[in-house]
Parts: sequence; C-alpha cells; structure tokens
Amino acid sequence: MQSAIKISNISKSFGEVKAVDDVSFDVRPGELFGLIGPDGAGKTTLFRILATLLLPDAGEATVLGYDVVKAYDEIRRRIGYMPGRFSLYQDLTVKENLEFFAAIFGTSIEQNYHLIKDIYVQLEPFKNRRAGALSGGMKQKLALSCALIHQPELLLLDEPTTGVDAVSRKEFWDMLDRIKALGISILVSTPYMDEASRCDRIALIQHGRILSLDTPDGLLRSYQKPLLAVRTASMYQLIQDLRDYEMTDTAFPFGEYLHLTTKGRVEEGAVADYLRSKRHEKIEVRQVEATVEDCFMALMQ
Repeated sequence: MQSAIKISNISKSFGEVKAVDDVSFDVRPGELFGLIGPDGAGKTTLFRILATLLLPDAGEATVLGYDVVKAYDEIRRRIGYMPGRFSLYQDLTVKENLEFFAAIFGTSIEQNYHLIKDIYVQLEPFKNRRAGALSGGMKQKLALSCALIHQPELLLLDEPTTGVDAVSRKEFWDMLDRIKALGISILVSTPYMDEASRCDRIALIQHGRILSLDTPDGLLRSYQKPLLAVRTASMYQLIQDLRDYEMTDTAFPFGEYLHLTTKGRVEEGAVADYLRSKRHEKIEVRQVEATVEDCFMALMQ
C-alpha cells in the first residue's frame, strides 16, 4: 500500500545551521503520526518541505505518491496545511475566511459541511466576528476548518496546539480522532510530550535528527533505567545535591518533582538517607513509570 508520506534522507540547511539532517520516515494511510520535539528541532522546516514551500538540499520525499519537488501543484490540491503561526485573513470574518478557502478549491461550505460540522458548531455563534478578534482556541478551530474544507487526503498540522489552554488542546486532539475516522491521514507536530500518547506512532526529533520512531507504548517499553520521582522542601538545593550524589545518572526537573535515574538499582530509602544527610526536609522519594519526556531525555544523553 502506498504511503501517505515517504521521506528518504531529507536534509535542509540555512547557512551554517542544519535544520533537518538526514531524516527518513513514512506515514501510513489513515495514520495519525506525531513528530515530537522542542522548538528548533526541525519540525517546521520538515513541514514546509512536505507542503512544497521549501526545497530540500538533499534526499527525496513523496506526499500521496507525488514528489515534493516535481509535483508540487498536485500535492497542494490534495493536502490541508495548518502552519504553526495563525495565517488566515485577520480582517475577514469566520464565515468569510471559510468561504474564501472553499472557493479557492472549487467547493463550498455546504458541500463539505460534514467534514467540519463538529468544529463549526462551536464557531457558528462567532461566524460574523473577524478572525483577528477570536481567542487562541477559536483561531485554532477556524484554521483547522479552513484546512479541511476541500476534503484533503492528508492533513499537515504544524504545532496546532501551541499557545492555547489545556481544555482547547484536549478538544483539538478529540477532533483529530474524529477526522482520522473519516480516513484522512494526519501528520502533526508538537513540543508537548504528553500529546504523544494520542498518536498511532511518533518520531522524536532534536537538532534536525530523528532520535526514535515507535508507537507510544513501544517507546515507553524500551525505557530500561531505574526512575525515581523526588521532592523536598528546597527544590533548588535538591537538584544541586542530587547532581552531586555518587549514584545519580541524571536529574531533571519534572513538574513539582525531580526525575532521578541512578547507576544501577538504588532503594528509595538510600536516596532519602542521602538527602537527610544534606539537611533536606519533607523528603518524598518514590518509583514512577517513565513518560515520553523521560524517554526523550534519555535519548538526548
């Protein structure tokens, strides 16, 4: 079966900066594939190449079977692209933006309403409001509607949930599940590691290179290090002391805790005893399961 996206040894540099470095992966038909990594990892450059907005320096890529260099016009007709920065017409209303993008592709809101119905129900009360006056979450829904209105075979969503609240982020991923059920393939990028679990497969990317490619569960199963969550009354001093601890492998802030990996198996009590010797109070040490972020940090080592 033909891949929705096939990338082979793609590289792209801007002067001395290598934004994408020998990247290869594929996205299967009907798959929700996540490209996970921090800002500056190369995600946006890769998306612009796939959307035929940038030419790669080396390598090959096909989108829906079409070469990104030779068949850019065919690709543009068949994909929906949502860039990271809100790029719709701020002075047009919600309805006018949708009508404009539908007209570009020779369709109408009515013809493809079934594709955007679940999203547009939330937008409809604001259909006469200018796009520039919408909240972050509503802008995101409008951009997704405009990317969907021509019934694309593939969606390219570049960091669609950046800068929106947690409730809007969850709603957005629920919408992606419904879109995937329509048979539309989706490539989505995000810096939020917790969103990785919503994808069928994920690729972790940093400094333009793929660190790992697996299912979310497969990635977590591959994590083999002993992992402890540690907290005390003095978190700043805690990270200094744990990094001086002879049994520490890595120690990174993780929400209200530090996640500690050790050189071999170390009991929670031994860590607590060490911290008491350093005069820490309100000590909490417990074993925890690894997250995608823990896997990413381990791969970075």
